Amino acid sequence: MKKQSNKNTPSKPGFVFGKKNYVVMAIGLAVIAFGFILMAGGGSDDPNVFNPEIYNFRRIRLAPTIVLLGFGIEIYAILLDPNKKKKE
Repeated sequence: MKKQSNKNTPSKPGFVFGKKNYVVMAIGLAVIAFGFILMAGGGSDDPNVFNPEIYNFRRIRLAPTIVLLGFGIEIYAILLDPNKKKKE
């Protein structure tokens, strides 16, 4: 006699994302953190002295670009299908 599964029994809930998604999300978070680290600094200890280092290339162009790249990686990680198989 075959045991039939009851359609009314709730299935075991799983994670929304797969392992691959979480790995890519961790990479995205690391890239975002790196961008914010690059933005840090450039201030002056004396409030009466202006330090033009606050406007250098690293803080104005490079760091925000890296942060936006990290957000793009996060969006990709959310949209990534963990069940998709590789074609061989």
